Amino acid sequence: MATWAYLNFQDGASPLMEQLIFFHDHIMLILILIITFVGYLMLSLMTNSFINRFMLENQTIELIWTALPAIILIFIALPSLRLLYLLDEVNNPTLTLKTVGHQWYWSYEYSDFMNIEFDSYMIPSNEMDQSGFRLLDVDNRTVLPMNSQIRMIITAADVIHSWTVPSLGVKADAVPGRLNQSSFLINRPGLFFGQCSEICGANHSFMPIMIESVSTNSFLNWVVSSQSE
Repeated sequence: MATWAYLNFQDGASPLMEQLIFFHDHIMLILILIITFVGYLMLSLMTNSFINRFMLENQTIELIWTALPAIILIFIALPSLRLLYLLDEVNNPTLTLKTVGHQWYWSYEYSDFMNIEFDSYMIPSNEMDQSGFRLLDVDNRTVLPMNSQIRMIITAADVIHSWTVPSLGVKADAVPGRLNQSSFLINRPGLFFGQCSEICGANHSFMPIMIESVSTNSFLNWVVSSQSE
């Protein structure tokens, strides 16, 4: 989980988020090389006292500064398109989970397991244990199995919300009257936090998302206990 002084991405907990971090590092490497090269040229121009006043054109230089940016854009566009299609791909999900955004809480439906449904509200600070996470803890955690392909179906009941979990690389708008879908695979156990990322009203900042990733056996035990309640 990111803290107040943490400026980097959250640690990736899914293959998609790991690919997003790799792509970010790839772009940053290209930007640093370009900035270094352009800065070197600017400093050279400012400190160079020799000027060719009679040079009106140089087709070789113009060809280079036209072709080189095109090649750089290709190296950026190809991995970007690949990652874009990977983010939209939903293939053979093991589990389907539907989430509905409300003002201002999330409700979840496990339709694969005899319609387990519950609402997930933020725990107020005055009711929270000392071990809790302020503005991020919820009364009903979303329990999901690790190493399983999860399909999220996302919608809203009133206004536009956005279901976002940064460490899983998931961000999808919850639009009233429309079903959006996303897919992810959690590759390690733990607690993963997110928040609504679309301004949805007065309590927009108080509808967190809390996912608890557990083993498959623990998830099935949770399903059995939820159905018996």
